[in-house]
Amino acid sequence: MKKLILFFLSALFLVSCAKTKKQEAIKGEPVKENISKKPNIIVIYLDDLGYGDLSAYGATEIKTPHIDALADGGLRFTNGYASSATCTPSRYALLTGVYPWKNKNAKILPGTAPLIISTEQQTLPKMLKAEGYDTAIVGKWHLGLGSGAVNWNEKVTPGPNEVGFDESYILAATQDRVPTVYIKNGHVVNLDPNDPIEIDYKNNFEGEPTGKDNPELLTMKWHHGHNSSIVNGIPRIGYMKGGEAAKWSDIDMADHFLEKAQAYVKSHKEKPFFLYYAMQQPHVPRTPHPRFAGKSGMGPRGDVILEADWCIGEFIKTLEAEGILDDTLIVFSSDNGPVLNDGYYDDSDTKIGKHTPAGVLKGGKYSLFEAGTRVPFITYWKGHIQPGVSNALVCQMDVLASLAKLIGVEEKTTDSKELLDVLLGKSDNGREDLIIEATSRTALRSGDWLYIPAYKGPAVNTQVNIELGNSDVALLYNLKDDLSQTTNLYASNPEKAKEMHEKFVKLRGDNFSKTQQLELK
Repeated sequence: MKKLILFFLSALFLVSCAKTKKQEAIKGEPVKENISKKPNIIVIYLDDLGYGDLSAYGATEIKTPHIDALADGGLRFTNGYASSATCTPSRYALLTGVYPWKNKNAKILPGTAPLIISTEQQTLPKMLKAEGYDTAIVGKWHLGLGSGAVNWNEKVTPGPNEVGFDESYILAATQDRVPTVYIKNGHVVNLDPNDPIEIDYKNNFEGEPTGKDNPELLTMKWHHGHNSSIVNGIPRIGYMKGGEAAKWSDIDMADHFLEKAQAYVKSHKEKPFFLYYAMQQPHVPRTPHPRFAGKSGMGPRGDVILEADWCIGEFIKTLEAEGILDDTLIVFSSDNGPVLNDGYYDDSDTKIGKHTPAGVLKGGKYSLFEAGTRVPFITYWKGHIQPGVSNALVCQMDVLASLAKLIGVEEKTTDSKELLDVLLGKSDNGREDLIIEATSRTALRSGDWLYIPAYKGPAVNTQVNIELGNSDVALLYNLKDDLSQTTNLYASNPEKAKEMHEKFVKLRGDNFSKTQQLELK
């Protein structure tokens, strides 16, 4: 009889355990404690997406259900940072794990700039490739190509393939810069050898129309800086001649990159892969496909955010259909904060309504205030990351060292911090200090505090209507109490100001700006 009772009690215990595991799985709680094999790794990187541009981050005037699904099923960081308030430096830091201000060439680049990542330098794709990963980039590059004068009619090298990517399908710089062509593994796609490409960022080619001289040819009016060669009715930065068959269709770009990303995962699902899916939205020129034009009610900027969200939803569906979503770690973020009018009249500022792209944050793209570098940051890995919210301080630069730990590599970089447990939601101990950057100016985030040295220059960039963080006196904010940076505590808290300044100089060096005005000695 005792044996029979023990049997029933054991059976009840096993049923109870199974029920608990099932409930955990339904709740989305991780039930996999051990990582038995290397996961696929995907970085989804948007361009100029602000902290307040997603409904997962509090937006009420726009809905982004597919990105929200990543946030709801993964870890949403409230203190996630790009390294810089502009694109090229942030991309450099993401791929190299190095502060961009340590490379004088890591600044917004023209389409003709040489590659700014050394082919001898350690990179995220190079590290993963050495550990058996297939590696690829689809989308925006903007880290330079070649070693000087590029001949676009031959193989363009060095580029992504020379710094660790097995496969690359990119646009060279940005959608608003020439050359307006796709480049696959160093070769311009669909190039007609009888119609060679010529590029010049200083002088136009004889007889070629421009946005400045031929406004009658435009379908999008330029506001500032974008008045050179016209492609698809849109004036660009820089001059281009030839390559007509190779020129991209702007309204099809999102679909085009999505198809390339989907095709890559379908053909590489049998072994671990790393995909850097660098989307172009919502950077200018905002050219939503007709399926999305007018859908947001906020003008083209809102429309392309909806388009990007849909693309991400379709991409995730592909991972599910191929049976690899559970084996894939996804990191989602943006290269810098938001901007509305960034060179074109596209109604993005006039139709914004109640939407606040920066959320409660101050500033935006180009700014040392929080909205310049604090961006959406999400990690998702079904079955391994507990859904939730993290307030830990993390930076995209830390992805390299953290993934090295994940795959069992002892990787040492100068600036990337190993925060794997933080990215997986197992720890709240993020960074203590982070140097942030905006157009050659730097500042210090340390704990709950932000310190911006005194910088000469205009307080506001009037072209884009964004506060830059320049001031005659240093700026000091307690972000825990004053996230919107309304009160400068520099004068009222001299001890903290001195402490922050000394730490900043120790980390950054005393030559941090040619326009520096040191307030403290």
